[in-house]
Amino acid sequence: MRSIRTAVDRAALGAVGVALLLGGVWLAAGDRALAQRLPAWWPAPAAGTVLLDGDRLARWRGAGWWTPAVMAAAIGLTVLFAWLSLARLRRAGTGRRLALPAPGCTVRPQALSAALTERVLAVPGVVGGRARVTPRRGRRLEADLRVRLAPDTPPGAVLPALRAVAAEAGRAAEPYTVHTRIRLSAAAHRMPHVR
Repeated sequence: MRSIRTAVDRAALGAVGVALLLGGVWLAAGDRALAQRLPAWWPAPAAGTVLLDGDRLARWRGAGWWTPAVMAAAIGLTVLFAWLSLARLRRAGTGRRLALPAPGCTVRPQALSAALTERVLAVPGVVGGRARVTPRRGRRLEADLRVRLAPDTPPGAVLPALRAVAAEAGRAAEPYTVHTRIRLSAAAHRMPHVR
């Protein structure tokens, strides 16, 4: 289903692009300098031809239906394109599923991110953090761990456990290759205030 939708999206985008390109070339062919360089068989507009003449446009504007119809079409197309764009962004962020070695089994990157975040927060000395797993081309995943350490916790005390969590994530995500980046920050000391 997803491949059909992608094929339809690409075909529609390609058709609109070709139509706009041909229309632009046809209009540009009305220029005498360009028209002389085009082949004889090219359908060029006659000299002095306009895309929409003033008399016809004035008649349409005089009709009571013209302005509301143009406004409704423009608003409808704008809303449709905005809705399609938002749906595409939402689908790109949440829709992709990763195939697992077992037949018919898949997992969402968000589920991997949530599981990895839980494992990171269970490491002693970590007071906060989050993990984000992003699929890349081929069978490659990028895991970005942002970890906040407790005050007075040295990074060397936590880093081996975080590396073990990253290695465990790599084994769990096979056949994908996981590239992990760990970013450490320290929680600030809470200074007592005297009043």
